[in-house]
Amino acid sequence: MPLYEYSCRKCDHTFEALVFGDEAVECPECQGKRVERLLSVPARPQSAASSLPSSCGDPSLPPCGAPWCQRKGG
Repeated sequence: MPLYEYSCRKCDHTFEALVFGDEAVECPECQGKRVERLLSVPARPQSAASSLPSSCGDPSLPPCGAPWCQRKGG
């Protein structure tokens, strides 16, 4: 079930849609059926370490409140 990006030729709305098999796609704005599948660039995978804020590991700063934050309040 791939996620594709489309552009409506009727109203120029750009949107994403999950497509199952040969399912017809229509614009969620105007319900137009003249849509064009756009060429999408896949996102670059991120490692767990690079997705965390860089200040989270600094014990001199207060806790950031993020669930992954390792700093303790105090």
